[in-house]
Amino acid sequence: MSENFRSTIRAARRAAAVAAVLATLGAAFGAPADAHTVRAEPADVYVAPYGDDHAPGTRAAPLRTPERARDLVRKRAPHQTADLTVRLAPGTYRLSRPLVLDARDSGRNGHRVIWQGSPGTVFSGGRAVRGWRPVKGSRGLWSAPAPSGLANTRQLYVDGVRAQRARGTLPVTLTATATGYTASDDTLARWRNPSDIEFVYPSGEALWNIQQYGLGPWTEPRCPMGSARGTTVTVAQPCWDNSTRRVEFPDIPGRSINMVGPGKLTGGALPGYVENAYEVLDQPGEWYLDRASHTVYYRPRSGENLRTAAVEAPALEKLVDGRGTGGAPLHDIALRSIRFSYATWLTPSSPEGFSEVQAGYTVTGADGWKTQGLCGYTPGGTCPYASWTRMPGNVSISHGRNIEFSDDAFTQLGAAGLELGTGTKDTTVRGSVFTDISGNGLEVGGVDAPQPGSDADLTRRVSVTNNHLSALPREYHGGVAILNGYTQNTTIAHNQIDHVAYSAISMGWGGWPDKIGKPATANVSRDNRVSNNLIFDYMQALDDGGGVYTQGLTGSSLADGEKITGNVIRDQWGLGRSVYTDNGCTYVTVEGNVLHGAQANVLSKHTDYRDDLGNNDPTRIAGNHWEQGDRDGDDKGVVTSGNHILSDPAKAPADIVAAAGLEPRYRGLLGRTYAADSVPEAPTRVGDFAADGSVYVTWNPSYVTGGAPVTSYLVTATPADGSRAVSTTVPAARFKRVAYAVVDRLTNGTPYTVTVTARNEQGQSERSLPAAPVTPGPTAGALPDASTGVKANAEATAATVSWTPPKSAGATPVIGYRITVSDGRTVDVTGRDVLVAQIRAKGMLRVVGGLRPATAYTFSVAAVTATGTGPAATASVTTPSV
Repeated sequence: MSENFRSTIRAARRAAAVAAVLATLGAAFGAPADAHTVRAEPADVYVAPYGDDHAPGTRAAPLRTPERARDLVRKRAPHQTADLTVRLAPGTYRLSRPLVLDARDSGRNGHRVIWQGSPGTVFSGGRAVRGWRPVKGSRGLWSAPAPSGLANTRQLYVDGVRAQRARGTLPVTLTATATGYTASDDTLARWRNPSDIEFVYPSGEALWNIQQYGLGPWTEPRCPMGSARGTTVTVAQPCWDNSTRRVEFPDIPGRSINMVGPGKLTGGALPGYVENAYEVLDQPGEWYLDRASHTVYYRPRSGENLRTAAVEAPALEKLVDGRGTGGAPLHDIALRSIRFSYATWLTPSSPEGFSEVQAGYTVTGADGWKTQGLCGYTPGGTCPYASWTRMPGNVSISHGRNIEFSDDAFTQLGAAGLELGTGTKDTTVRGSVFTDISGNGLEVGGVDAPQPGSDADLTRRVSVTNNHLSALPREYHGGVAILNGYTQNTTIAHNQIDHVAYSAISMGWGGWPDKIGKPATANVSRDNRVSNNLIFDYMQALDDGGGVYTQGLTGSSLADGEKITGNVIRDQWGLGRSVYTDNGCTYVTVEGNVLHGAQANVLSKHTDYRDDLGNNDPTRIAGNHWEQGDRDGDDKGVVTSGNHILSDPAKAPADIVAAAGLEPRYRGLLGRTYAADSVPEAPTRVGDFAADGSVYVTWNPSYVTGGAPVTSYLVTATPADGSRAVSTTVPAARFKRVAYAVVDRLTNGTPYTVTVTARNEQGQSERSLPAAPVTPGPTAGALPDASTGVKANAEATAATVSWTPPKSAGATPVIGYRITVSDGRTVDVTGRDVLVAQIRAKGMLRVVGGLRPATAYTFSVAAVTATGTGPAATASVTTPSV
């Protein structure tokens, strides 16, 4: 065959391929039946993954990259006489660098620039990992060369499913030093690439033998190892100092000057586990990037075929970077129907690590521990107070006006999903999905300027409505679904937020000085509204938060202060509140909400330190349907009125329930998926205690379920003597109700190590990290003391019974309570709050329904342990007439 003939054949094939692409694009761009008779709008720019950046950007000859489309828009925008649309065909746009937008990319003459995607339009910062082969001598382990240009990443996805970075327990005993640790032997120094190893400090409340490791139960710090030589382990700086040397008040031992948490890591500054080490790559679903050999390792899950799977390693840290300024804002831009995926964030892998304060904010810099955000409280403290370093967004806008994100998806991301930074105004986030994000889902405003010097830096009139935020954060578990800083006229309404590790919505900042008798930071916040949201299965990993967590000054009066209204907030796991009005929280109205399934519904009482009158921060709590059952009254400014005890969630007002969450036209968001179905994520923070011939086990549930509900958990107790392990299966519904499981038929005197897996219709998860070993044996037989402070507050047909846990639980921890009602009924009280309340001596409450009006009742409360039931304490009340 001659070369000319070959060229002719190649040209014909290219022509056929182009024709096929153009036919596809015609459908994607909405081409008419007779495309030759209708001309496209001359202002529109067309882009397709198989286009050509040398093309004119028309329907028939689209561009290939969004960056080239942006450059073309810059030429056309100054002459706009209508909206200018960048039409993005379906397909994946692999970005080699972030799409940077600035004032030049704004709409003109009263019109917008619209970036219009379609189903299947993806902006990706990932690099495909190909060439997988089994690793000789390591059964079940595969490897592939790292993609060209990929120096580091913190995530790997197989068919869209996030893999677990290799993790495991420490193989040595560590003792903290001024610069890190002394190890019991040199094992870590002999591991491959020690400087890539990351120490993780999981927190949450201490419970049974679960250690608290972090910087407050709402945090999960991470620090890389700097080096390991012999038994000397050095932790990377400045992460180590920023996490262990935070300045404390000299006259308040243990109180850090930043006032948010402790001055150093709890738990003896020891890590809970290690991550990113080849030596702990031991379970299906785990991966490791060997940067030295430029090799990716992965153990496939059941059913995964690496020869055909799409494996993505995120490379970019930004996908879209909107860089407006105070003098030249980015404005009049809409990004619609675009999926933003496969971006990472590498700062936590640097010596900075992740020294968390709260909600993804961290202490950074060489002197951060003694200066950052400590304005006025220590010499050299930088201003303003609490101006710590915010987690960046993989999609970010600063100084943006009239920006719209609608019908988008933020998923498979390694930092925060979307960051609407300082100076954002008149901006809408609507009808979008946020899921599978390492940190915060959506960030609005900042905390660096409590009182901006100019209007340009003020964040206001941001609307976040009808979005679905779920299964996040995946990596930085102290993150929140929606974070709002110092803003004005922010509306967060009709969103559904479910299956989140910590708080669902976090509002406000700078209230912590009330811990030392000082007023909250003066700021510009006012007229912010959280309304008609549906929030459930939140605080699944950490503690001390809420469905809506809010703090600091929220306005200048109840009229312009924060409004939390019409929300349905239910099924909390960790210790906290449905609505948590924390330090310095002033001028908040909590009204007309349905609140149930939490340790308590509203925490509101703090002294108002703005004057010397001894009042509490002004707060209004009215017309809620809740379990807390507080009586009407005015407690020095905290006004409680017209609330109703909710004895049965099914009887909550239908109008409130129907109006909460996504409005009807947006409910299709709940069915959207962006990854293959998979097994659940492994349970976390497994703890246990031993009894006679048994072990009692608790854990944090799998809130990332893999596309199908978790149906059961398998709890396995493995004996140290090598004999056969003993397992028990616990239905997920039962575990949600009681929060623990019992493994029986164990041998007294033998130590056991317990792990837990979760199961859905796809199969069984990775094993959890093990609980500390325990040894069954006969207990001493001591029963718990009586509970104290038993009270009852009644309405006509229901009463809220409250009490404080017994001072001593006796031989084994409290696992429940039994309320005996004088009408002969008994109510068994179980749940995660029962287990944790005993540890923290926090108050308990439960609603008893089915009462008769105008009737006297006595309620007896007794604590239940594995040893037995303790003595009861009682309270009496007469229900009012109807």
